[in-house]
Amino acid sequence: MCTSIVEVIAAEGMGKREDEWFKLTHAAVAYDHARHALLGDVITLDFINDQLPPGARAAVELTLESAKALHAALGKAIAEADIEEAEHTESIEKVRRDAAMRAATARIAA
Repeated sequence: MCTSIVEVIAAEGMGKREDEWFKLTHAAVAYDHARHALLGDVITLDFINDQLPPGARAAVELTLESAKALHAALGKAIAEADIEEAEHTESIEKVRRDAAMRAATARIAA
């Protein structure tokens, strides 16, 4: 029996099929019967560009346990990336403030 569990989101990035990279427009996550893996039900990840032919997709079929591990790893990587981005933004803002301060000091001295 099909589960009808499907989530589709807009996605930005690149996918690879064979030896060609293509821009992504969407990602789909589903839980259903495996089509290619010799498994029962699987989490399927499809990365697609809806402006290209149906073959323009990168797909993965994972066991539920593997999908849970991937979910945890994504959560950790995203949390670390958020910290990195915040530190980067803070660093850029500091450089801008310092440059503005130097410019203001130079105007006052002139």
